[in-house]
Amino acid sequence: MKKIGFLSFGHWTPNSQSQTRSASDILLQSIDLAVAAEELGADGAYFRVHHFARQLASPFPLLAAVGAKTHRIEIGTGVIDMRYENPFYMVEDAGAADLISGGRLQLGISRGSPEQVIDGWRHFGFQPVKGETDAEMGRRHAETFLELLRGRGFAEPNPYPMFPNPPGLLRLEPHSEGLRERIWWGAASDATAVWAAQRGMNLQSSTLKKDETGEPLHIQQAAQIRAFRDAWRAVGHEREPRVSVSRSIFAIVNDADRAYFGRSGQDRDSIGNIDSETRAVFGRTYAAEPQILIEQLKQDQAIAEADTLLLTIPNQLGVAYCAHAIEAILKHVAPALGWRP
Repeated sequence: MKKIGFLSFGHWTPNSQSQTRSASDILLQSIDLAVAAEELGADGAYFRVHHFARQLASPFPLLAAVGAKTHRIEIGTGVIDMRYENPFYMVEDAGAADLISGGRLQLGISRGSPEQVIDGWRHFGFQPVKGETDAEMGRRHAETFLELLRGRGFAEPNPYPMFPNPPGLLRLEPHSEGLRERIWWGAASDATAVWAAQRGMNLQSSTLKKDETGEPLHIQQAAQIRAFRDAWRAVGHEREPRVSVSRSIFAIVNDADRAYFGRSGQDRDSIGNIDSETRAVFGRTYAAEPQILIEQLKQDQAIAEADTLLLTIPNQLGVAYCAHAIEAILKHVAPALGWRP
């Protein structure tokens, strides 16, 4: 295990028991938590993106703010739904956020997850072309995004521009060199993991996956990661790919941990449907004293296969508690799994 970061779902609700009661709360606390995680020695601060929900939705202002407030930690998403995205405008936003952070952006993108509204991408002005599914539209947007990130000129310059142009065709600006190699695809199936490898994207595998074999999540994910790496080698990409898995892991080291997670009731995977056609396996919650956690996590085949572990954090419990939860893993559990700060 080379890197450990956190993944925030960015929930907020006007409930008196929540520490994030407004959109302002979750945005500002997300910045504070990233700063705290960096100080603790964590490697990454990642954020979920969901539209039409009381969650984080517009990632680039947040990523830019985190980049300006931190110095070392990786900053990413898990994931941006490409069905909603204009790839051209997204390249400009991503380039700016990456330059502000000094090249620390790790963008997770994907076809997206179940939505709060019906075909929400239509409200953003997007619609599949004839014969295309919305998932295929998302992958098409992703491929356009990847091509634009290469920074090649494609637009014919105006012969009478307001400002002088460099010679040749023009590209989108600002361009951030190297960002193309820091794009990840959130894959829920083996086939989309292979698709991502063929296009030179890193792999993100979440706490749920399409149930393709009936086996536990970690076994299916481990097989998915191996298929991804096999496809990567077959294409002949020059660099080594990165792979992350997400897990809900809580080390019980004090009474607050015990009150929140001592009886989580989620010590095994569950089966459900992420839409009317897709059966999925949802990962268990790991919650135990550190020595028990270490032994449990050593049996997780997907964690062993991945190079990056993202800890899902209960953001509604506030910055202080989430920072404590991250520190407990980094201090009491991660070194035994091979992580070095």
